Amino acid sequence: MTPDVATGDPTKMVCLHCARRIVSPRTFSKFDRLRSYLKFRGSFTNRVELPFAKIDGIIGDNLPLQAYRSEAWWNNSSSQVHSKAWVDEGWEVESVNLKEAKVVFHKVRMAQAPVRGRRRKNRDEIKKPFTPVPVRIPKTRIPSKTKVSKLYARIKNIERQSKAMPTYHGSFRPRPRHEKQLFKSDRKPQ
Repeated sequence: MTPDVATGDPTKMVCLHCARRIVSPRTFSKFDRLRSYLKFRGSFTNRVELPFAKIDGIIGDNLPLQAYRSEAWWNNSSSQVHSKAWVDEGWEVESVNLKEAKVVFHKVRMAQAPVRGRRRKNRDEIKKPFTPVPVRIPKTRIPSKTKVSKLYARIKNIERQSKAMPTYHGSFRPRPRHEKQLFKSDRKPQ
């Protein structure tokens, strides 16, 4: 733990990992968004045609004027920052049309993931065939005779109670018990 580097307040403590990120944040190239877009598209297709306007939208900024004027700007050298974005992901520029302002990328190879720490086992390697998990089909339960007889008795009791209720012809209905207790017969609330 170290004092907060952003404010310099010694009472607020920050872990060293967080302090390192505050002091030296990761720098991003504006073409990193194009890199991630091509990486995403690489899982679906091997060829991507992009107009310059779409690339402007992807990177969130305008392409340099050199990109609109010269085909040499679009060459596939990993020494330039902008072209390194697509070359590192395994893409190359197939063709550039400056009149229509379009570029066509094609996938050359799979991108190499950076190795950090220990190497993991190759997940593509299959050692044994896939066997699905056995599924147990639930049995349909038949209710016991006791439960059926109790349910039948309840239904019969409800029917008897409904028949035992007095039926009133016309609009006469006796007042409910709570109304008799709360209000006097000569006065009702409004």
